[in-house]
Parts: sequence; C-alpha cells; structure tokens
Amino acid sequence: MELLDAHLIPAVDGVAFGLLLFVVAAGLSLAFGTAGVLNLSHGTLYAIGAYTGAELSDGTWGGLALGLAAGTAAACVAGAGLSAATAPLARRGHLAQALLTFGLALIGGDLLIQFFGADELPVRVPEALDSSVTLLGHRYPAYRLCFIVMAVLLAAFGTWVLTRTRMGAAVRAAADDPQMLAATGHSPRAVHTGVLAAAGALAGAAGVLGAPIIGPGPGTSENVLMLSLVVVVLGGLRSLWATFFAAVAVGEVQTLGVSVAPELAPYLLFAAMAAVLVLRSRFAEPAGAGHGSEAPGPDPVARLRGLLAGRPAGRAAAGPLPGRKRSPVWPARLPGRAAWWQAAPLLVLLVVLISLPALLDAYSISLAGSALALGLLAVSVTILTGYAGLPTLGQTAPFAVGAYATANLADAGWTVGPVQLVLSALAAAVFAAVVGPAVIRARGTTVLMITLAIGELTGAVVNQLKSVTGGADGLVGFPATRALWGGEGMLEESELYNYALVVAVVAVALTLLVLRSPAGKLLTGTRGAEARMRASGHPVGRYLLVAHICAGALAGVGGSLMVTVQQYLSPADVGFEIAAFALLAVVIGGTTSVIGALLGAGLIVATRDWVAGSWPGHGPLLLGVLFVATVYVLPRGLAGLRGGSGGGPSSDAPRPPDQPPPAPTPSPAGKVSP
Repeated sequence: MELLDAHLIPAVDGVAFGLLLFVVAAGLSLAFGTAGVLNLSHGTLYAIGAYTGAELSDGTWGGLALGLAAGTAAACVAGAGLSAATAPLARRGHLAQALLTFGLALIGGDLLIQFFGADELPVRVPEALDSSVTLLGHRYPAYRLCFIVMAVLLAAFGTWVLTRTRMGAAVRAAADDPQMLAATGHSPRAVHTGVLAAAGALAGAAGVLGAPIIGPGPGTSENVLMLSLVVVVLGGLRSLWATFFAAVAVGEVQTLGVSVAPELAPYLLFAAMAAVLVLRSRFAEPAGAGHGSEAPGPDPVARLRGLLAGRPAGRAAAGPLPGRKRSPVWPARLPGRAAWWQAAPLLVLLVVLISLPALLDAYSISLAGSALALGLLAVSVTILTGYAGLPTLGQTAPFAVGAYATANLADAGWTVGPVQLVLSALAAAVFAAVVGPAVIRARGTTVLMITLAIGELTGAVVNQLKSVTGGADGLVGFPATRALWGGEGMLEESELYNYALVVAVVAVALTLLVLRSPAGKLLTGTRGAEARMRASGHPVGRYLLVAHICAGALAGVGGSLMVTVQQYLSPADVGFEIAAFALLAVVIGGTTSVIGALLGAGLIVATRDWVAGSWPGHGPLLLGVLFVATVYVLPRGLAGLRGGSGGGPSSDAPRPPDQPPPAPTPSPAGKVSP
C-alpha cells in the first residue's frame, strides 16, 4: 500500500496521458488500417487543434466549447485535404505517402509557428475544472479526471459505431474488400475521405482537450506522433479496445515508469514496438508483398543469367522481338556507347565537385562537405531501399555509431583519417549485423516501423550515455583529423572538403563495383522475385543480411566523415529528421541510382542551410515544399528523367519499394510478355 500511495499520482497521470494518446492513435489507426495512408502529419493535426483551442480558451465554458468546435473542424478539414493530397499516390505504396505527409508536417509546423508564435501557449480551462479533488487522500486536478471519463466514453462510442452501425460496416468493408463495397453502390474513395476527415477530427479534438496536459509548442507534434505510432503498433489495427489498452500502457511507461525506473523508461517504448513488429513478421510469410509479385514471370535462373550477360530480364532466352532484324554493326558498338552514356554523368559530377573550392566561399564549401557525408548515408539507404527492397527510416543508427566512434577515437588521440574510417565502418557493420536479423525478415511498411524503432532506440542511448556521447550537449573540442600519417590536423574548409571528396569518391566507386558485380545482380534478383529465388535454392536471407551489413558500414563511413567536416556532433545530427532527409534524397535521385542519391543529398543540404539562410526561420517550410514537390513531380527521381532504366523500374533494375510490377503488355506477335 505504501508503494501504491507513493506512486498513485503518477499512475493516474499515466492513465490520463495514455487516454490522450488513445484519442490521437485511434485516428491514426483508422487512417492507416482503413484508408491505407501512413500519415506522418498526424501530430500536426493534433497541433492544429491544440493551438486553436489554446487561442480561443478564456476560462469559460463557452470558450472551451468554441475552441473544441473550431479545433475539431479545422483538423477535420485538414484531414479531408490530406485525403485529396494522397489520392494520386494510392498505387505508389506507403513510402511515397510517408514522404508526402512528412513534408506536409514540416510545412504545417512552420505555418503554425508563424501564426501562433514559437512560445508554448497558456491554456485556460473553466473555473469548475481548474481545481483539485481528493483521490484516495491525494489532491488531483479535476480536469484530468474529467478527461479520463470523456476518453473512456469516446472509446465505447467509437467501438459501437464501428461494430453496430451501417457506417461502421462501410468502413470495415473499405478496409477488407473495397471491390465488394463498390458493388453495393458505395464509393470506397468517399469512405476513405470520410475516414481521414474523421481521423483529423479525432486528432483535433484531442489537441483541444489535451492542450492543458500537453500544451501546444515546438516539438509537440513530433512527440505526439512518435508515441501514437508506438500505440498503433502495440494495439494493432483491428480493435479500438486493443488500442485503448496499449495507449494506457504507453502512458504509464511515460509517467509511472519515469518515477519507478527512470534509467529504463526511455528504452521501453520503442523496444516494445520493435519486439512486437519482429514477432509479427516472424509469423508472416518471408516472401511477400514487399518483394516482387506472385504473378507469372521468367524463370529466376534465366533472369539472373540475362542480368549477368547484360541483357534485359525476360529476353535472356527469348531472343530478339518478332519482326526485328539484327544489325551487324549496332550490337557491336552498343556496349561502348552505353558505357560512355553511363559514365558521362559521373565524370561531369566529378569535375564539378573538384572545382567547387575555387568557386565557393568557405561557408558554402563546408556545406558541400556536409552534403557528401549525408550523400553517403543516402547511398546506404539506396542499397537497402532500392536494391534490397527494405525501405528504412532508421539508417541514422549505424550513421550515429560511425559518427560517435570517430569523435571518441579523435578524443583518444586516434586522429588519422583512414584509421577512423575503417574502425567507424567496422563498428557500424557490427551494429548492423546485430540488428539485421530483426529487419531482414520483415517487408514493406513493417520494415519502416522496425527501422524507425531502432533509430529511436539509438537516439535514446545517445541521450542517456553521456560519458560516450555527451548526451543532449553533444561532443565538441576533439582534435582535428589528419588526412594521412605524419600530416597536420585539417582545419581549413578546403582541406576538409577535399578529404571528404576523396573518401566519398572511393566509397561510391566501391559501392558501384559491388552493385554491378554478380553479387549485386543476385541482390537485384532477390528484390525482384524473392519467392522464386527461394524456390531456386538461393539463401535470400543471407543476401539481405550481407546487404544490410554493407549498407551499415557505408553509413558508418558517412557518420565519420560528417564528424570530420563539422568538428562537432549533436543528437540532432543523427535523429529521425536526418533519416527522413536521407530517404528523401534517395527518392529525389531515384531509388536505384547511387549518383542520384548524392545529388539529392546536395539539394537537401542546399535547401536547408543555404537557401534557407536568405529566409531565416523558414527552413522547415522550404524542406517541406521540397518533399511534396519531389513526391509529385519526380515519381522516378532525377534518374528517371534520363528515360529507360536509369530512373525507375525496368527490366534489369529493381522496382521501387511497395510498387506493383508492371502490367503485362501485348507483344508485336499478339502474345503477352512481361
């Protein structure tokens, strides 16, 4: 009883906080489970309601009612607008939706700060609720008890709507069998729009009612989104009551866990999220939606032989198209021309990069060095996302391992650049090997969530392990890196840039050699037809694990390079935002283009640090616009502008994640060919 008495208030706070997360997560679960939208802007919908409610609150019941109505309506309209924004991406999978909604979150967050200010707004509740009541001998805020009652009633009402009404039946049908719903005369698109509007309304109402608990301010939307994702993963998508209990558990960990076991609380949530996702993927089929299709296609052995021979898949054994004669000259000259066509952009890019120190000022040169470091991170994401078919939001984890390894090596006197690079890559590779088995079994959106959990767990370790990472203050003041043995520490921006350029060129060259080798072609075959590769006896899991380890090592090199160029390291350099930027760089360049990933990283750094410098305070807005424009305008990335196989799915290149295979097309002879 003494233990209960000592922790009663945190326990009740945990219930209130958990139920607030439940209201938000219920909308997120509806949006994903019914409309199929992975909405990373859901926290912004909460912030819309919170800011609106705080602005209209005046301590009266009328102000509370007005704020609730206005905040709910504003978020509802935003949810309906989100439905229209994501509709063109319905056939492109969850990766495009995630990037689009993250961009919208950046734009919305910037606009909210510009309109309401950067300070946390005070919230005034009616006087009757702005008091305390006696709860088992303790004084407790009356408003929070009232909120607990309202959330329980909302859970009961929502369950009744989904299970006992025609509207709920339509929602369930839209999730389970949209074709059957359409056959009954109902529009699945209209149901999806209604679901996203209702999800926005739930988030907005939670923002208004939860503003006295989680006040509106910078960082609120990100915190609410992350915790809501944990709730959705733990509770699943099928039951509001499961979401309800998962939310209460998360709330207790966030409040009671901090008072009982503060050293473990930061790790529990995302560790539980990762464990649940891994266990679910263990019981799923290993070859599935994320890796190719079960539709008929060419034999995998013939496909791989064709790839190794440089011929498009499906033509390895088929010969020339009917009615087309072979040219005695063109086939002999084609390989040389193709090689030159592929090498020309590399040479042009290399010439431009070499000439940058003579064209830019010191600050711009330092930004170019940072772009090279981020570019290596993006290339590692390309390996996983474009070639292995494992879309990742957690590649900043091995990136962080490499970065902190280099900073600590330099602090210990190991300042030679090649030594730092090798040891950092080795540490990141070991990390990737440890977490790899938890990643490679999953597919599609589950991979995004598992890697997100790994990245957030790594971030928690960074903040807690102050003796190694410096905690929230980061690391600074360590000795400068020496390019070679016997040299001096590099301090000038031009020296650091040239060092970064040499490292990036070597790393990218090795990456391209591997990806274009037989080993890379095997990985391509795994990405394109996993089930058939398994049936042919190929150890697909081993291929994916090796790819995950190699990508981790490359990310570690990028982290090491970032520390060398910046000469400081903070948790923000290895957080979720950087992971999203790396994934955006891959989409900008084309999911299978290594050089495109480098160009995408350069564009992101230029937008975030150079262009935003002329419009202070609007960096998130500019990046958000870049996210949105990329998803809509460059569905196959910059490489896709070249046509053919350079940008997107082709006969000899892996398809972007979550994208269905191309439909069969009639051949000139009237037959159907893949």
